[in-house]
Amino acid sequence: MTFKRVTESNMDDVGCFSSEMGRTRGFCLVAPDFLIQSLRDISEFFVSRRLGDKMEEKNMQVADLGCGDTELLRLLKIYPCIQLLVGVDIDEEKLQSNGHHLSPFLGEFVKPRDLDLTVTLYHGSVVERDSRLLGFDLITCIELIEHLDSDHLARFPEVVFGYLSPAMIVISTPNSEFNPLFPIVTLRDADHKFEWNRMEFQTWALQVANRYNYSVEFTGVGKPPAGAEHVGFCTQIGVFWRNSGGAPGPCVSQQHDQHVYKAVYTVSYPSLQQERVLKFELVSEVLLQVERLRLWHLRTLREQKRGAGTVPKEPSVAPSLMLDLFTEAEKARIENSPKPFCEGSRFFVPLQRLLAYPRLHRLPVDEERMRSLLADSVCLSSDGSAVKVDLRNTWDWEPDDY
Repeated sequence: MTFKRVTESNMDDVGCFSSEMGRTRGFCLVAPDFLIQSLRDISEFFVSRRLGDKMEEKNMQVADLGCGDTELLRLLKIYPCIQLLVGVDIDEEKLQSNGHHLSPFLGEFVKPRDLDLTVTLYHGSVVERDSRLLGFDLITCIELIEHLDSDHLARFPEVVFGYLSPAMIVISTPNSEFNPLFPIVTLRDADHKFEWNRMEFQTWALQVANRYNYSVEFTGVGKPPAGAEHVGFCTQIGVFWRNSGGAPGPCVSQQHDQHVYKAVYTVSYPSLQQERVLKFELVSEVLLQVERLRLWHLRTLREQKRGAGTVPKEPSVAPSLMLDLFTEAEKARIENSPKPFCEGSRFFVPLQRLLAYPRLHRLPVDEERMRSLLADSVCLSSDGSAVKVDLRNTWDWEPDDY
């Protein structure tokens, strides 16, 4: 993102907003969506860096300290590998008013996550120790440290780097060298206790990283206008990684009963790890797939009747359903599975066949678990190896009837 130079004459025309997403004393940007873009860039760090090999573990915990309006949490909750999202802020009223933004959408019930996700908002100070934040993979502190007074700033590294000691920490703060590009040179927010230039931030960050055995890289968001490249990014960012062999946090005896934060909001998302959700998803997909195969089988019978004059008594092979929509590997898996078949007026679809279709193949079930979950919801064959339905229903449309 780049910025135009803001002057007194064009402030009202362009609609200026601060990095706190509101008009503040003496600071304006020509970018109403700047904070949103900053947060998106932060969330991209989380994805692109992948925290080493931890992304494959699919059980990640992420906390945003000074979460404010919870915008970053809303961006991060889409990632399927995260199972715990925590926000901490000193403003309890803001947490209460923004908690509902983190509730699951209707689509997240219709298409549930593979893994559980719990989102919790805590009221508390970032310089207080709470053992519920130990062992996290990522902690973000977006536009936070400049709000801390000197005493709290001194305690901040002890708590975040020393006590919590996550695998990755992302800290962003205003770059004061960028401030002269604004019409009034002052602090960007009335609550800011300081604003550092790049040398000051990097000196502090390197000292903290060395003390607590982290590595750090520097970047930023908000490119300056042409001709002012020397001032650097509008917001500077430090990305810290705990070095291998770094302290994983305090010993177990130090972790107990340090619950100083007040839980303000918590919500759990529907996921396929929850049996009731898994069963609903499984039964719905099975019924849909069986019905599609049944109708396709009836269509095949009609075509065979028109072509040969007789209907095969027991067709052994039902054609694969819309195989052109599948990848070659999916086609091979389906074609190599047991075929649907008829016995008299009954139509059978083997469970192994159903499990070969992509939307069922992705579910965390094998044939035995599938049989158990389906037992009281659908009709199974006598040996439990296939779903059994009537080949014909009264509502079926038969072209020969018209």
